[in-house]
Amino acid sequence: MSTNETRASTQLPHDQGELEHGKPKEPQKASPALTLTAGLLGFALVCLDASVVNVALPAIGSSFGSGMSGLQWVVDAYTLAFAALMLSTGAFSDRAGASRAYALGAAVFTLASAACGLAPNLPALIGARVVQGVAAAVVLPASLALVRQAYADPARRARAVAVWAAGGSVAVALGPVAGGALTTAWDWRGIFFVNLPIGALILALLVRAPRSERRPAPLDLPGQVTAVVALTALTFAVIEGGTAGWAALGVAVAAAVAFLRIEARRPHPVVPLGLFRNRTVAVTVAAGAAVSVAFYSMVFVFSLFFQQVQGRSALQAGLMFLPMTGLIAVTNVVAGKLAGRYGARLPMLVGQGLAVAGLLVTLYVDTGTPAVVVALLLVPMALGCALTVPPLTAAMMDAVPAERAGLAAGVLNAARQMAGALGIAVFGALVSDGFVAGMRLSVGISAALLALTGLLSFRLAGPSASRS
Repeated sequence: MSTNETRASTQLPHDQGELEHGKPKEPQKASPALTLTAGLLGFALVCLDASVVNVALPAIGSSFGSGMSGLQWVVDAYTLAFAALMLSTGAFSDRAGASRAYALGAAVFTLASAACGLAPNLPALIGARVVQGVAAAVVLPASLALVRQAYADPARRARAVAVWAAGGSVAVALGPVAGGALTTAWDWRGIFFVNLPIGALILALLVRAPRSERRPAPLDLPGQVTAVVALTALTFAVIEGGTAGWAALGVAVAAAVAFLRIEARRPHPVVPLGLFRNRTVAVTVAAGAAVSVAFYSMVFVFSLFFQQVQGRSALQAGLMFLPMTGLIAVTNVVAGKLAGRYGARLPMLVGQGLAVAGLLVTLYVDTGTPAVVVALLLVPMALGCALTVPPLTAAMMDAVPAERAGLAAGVLNAARQMAGALGIAVFGALVSDGFVAGMRLSVGISAALLALTGLLSFRLAGPSASRS
């Protein structure tokens, strides 16, 4: 959603120049522009698949005869795998080498997309979405590392990373529209098949990319496993409910306790708990999570509202999101400039306040509200979220030592994705028991979370957060 939110999202490999068998590696000639194109396409692809599926959900449900819980899993299977494994895939990229990790991630993502498009039933689709999420978690840090390695000059590197990040913003903005257009003109399976030529192009471009060095990087496998178990079990408990849900909640609590104990004792934890002793880190992670709950969950809820309640086509539903998503990239740029001039606190407060006001206005939406009016009412919420994310990311980066910036940003992005997944799980359950009433309750919860993190944001330092 932001041109800055994925900046330094994981620890990046160092520049090339490793020694093999005592001899320097011969530098490979490659066009930095081609490497940037390959990295940008991969990042855009994984961002697109986080949002493109929402508008296609009613068609998927109709195809498989699925209820709300099944549709929630189609979204959350991808998001959970993507978010949870993002904690470790930066280290994996270092160990394997960015170019190898990226090629592997892109190949698996492409094959998983084909499996999604060919899925004969809902469990097969959900399973393929999990594999997509795993691959996406590898693609994101490896693509950024690859772009970083392609440019030796710091100024050119900064511009390249900005272009790479903008690709993600554009993909998120186009996701609902692309999903609606493909579902209407082709079928819901088209939203996955369209990934195949893009994946093939990425792999073709990688042939020209220089091979990246491998570097030792610690992996916290016990911490990673317990994090995945805790998040998956919690999501299962919310979506499925009943006796199985209570059992899953018990598993989630046990896994969370184990995770905290492991992270407190590991020399290289996947989530250093000490980070959260820093007030700025704690506030920015909370604010980022609240923004994700509001933005991604509202796209999920209103995608269903336009189609299931108002009877709009998938294309019409996708177009209804264009006003809110089309302004995100521009707002991100403005937010970055405001943060540079006034510090992070002011734009964060304004952004969260605007998002809360926008959400409260949508409480008046009902079945008879014209779709165009609903589309316009969603704009302030989206602009507020877009105004909040770049400064909170900058504040997070300023609050930690430089050597921990990649790790901290990975924690921030993972927390945001996890919050979005849990928001979809909760709000999907709410709208199942009466759509409009559940939608209004979902809007109210989102507004309350943002109001709370807005109050917490007052505690941030003025021009810049103090470093820890």
